Amino acid sequence: MTTQETIQVAEIINSPLGISAEDGQKVFNRIRQGISEGKLITISFDRINMLISLFLNVAIGQLYGCLKEEMIRKQLKVEGLSPDDRELLKRVIENAKNYYANKKSYDDAWQEEYTHEK
Repeated sequence: MTTQETIQVAEIINSPLGISAEDGQKVFNRIRQGISEGKLITISFDRINMLISLFLNVAIGQLYGCLKEEMIRKQLKVEGLSPDDRELLKRVIENAKNYYANKKSYDDAWQEEYTHEK
């Protein structure tokens, strides 16, 4: 029997604001641990009043760099997002999948752009 766990984002970050990378990392660590243990994870955004892409990139996007997409799809459920935040999450996930599928190309392009600007 597979165990289920609900992760309350507001409780983990002790705030209604999902805006910092540090807080996103706390959420990511909990999700990754639960999925790695074979749990079905529900991540609840109830009581979160503001979300930005930076937070979602760290909290959820980076899962695509260390776990198989199929595993994420089977074991992670998201609830409590407004329609706008759900759209933001979809963009974050698409960007993460593209980035991790072509990480070297993205990193090389960024490095070239960064070096070119100096």
